[in-house]
Amino acid sequence: MPDVTWTIKGREFVHCNCAYGCPCQFNARPTHGHCHAVAGIEIAEGYHGSTKLDGLRLACVLAWPGAIHEGRGHATPIVDERGTPEQREALLRIMSGEDTEPGATFFQVFSSTYEKVNDPIFARIDLEIDVDGRTARLRVPGVIDARGEPILNPVTGDQHQARINLPNGFEYTVAEIGRGWVPQQVPSNSIWKTPTPISPIFT
Repeated sequence: MPDVTWTIKGREFVHCNCAYGCPCQFNARPTHGHCHAVAGIEIAEGYHGSTKLDGLRLACVLAWPGAIHEGRGHATPIVDERGTPEQREALLRIMSGEDTEPGATFFQVFSSTYEKVNDPIFARIDLEIDVDGRTARLRVPGVIDARGEPILNPVTGDQHQARINLPNGFEYTVAEIGRGWVPQQVPSNSIWKTPTPISPIFT
């Protein structure tokens, strides 16, 4: 049983290299047979034990050679450089799935599929998210430069709104779906590769 009580509330922006909507949300295999993703979270309110986490950000770069549940994943955790040593440690424990009941959060679920976790990066995380507008920008200098936009109707050019509702989801219950790009690579010790346009999720 976890010895520390923690919670975070905020907004999340996630990119993956699959078709719109991300097949794993429907228990299907990745569009291209493998999963590459970047994610950013802005914490509005949160704590880990007695350590406050309000206003901090975290990000990660993730890659699996097949479907996520098949394992062999590589992860690079990225922690807000503004955090104190105590806050940085708390965020890393949360991201690694520690102090968490099995299956309770996507941090814990994903961590059970990692073959390798790279050393954490402590850096500036610029994150802008408009969930209703389905736009976002995630920047970590030299690591991530990701943007998300609304899906456009190929005939009219109008914005197309699509939403996923997962009543029992371990990552989210409702998410807006968009399109986006990640032009930069993470350091070479990760198996992340520069992807083609990918499917972002805004929660």
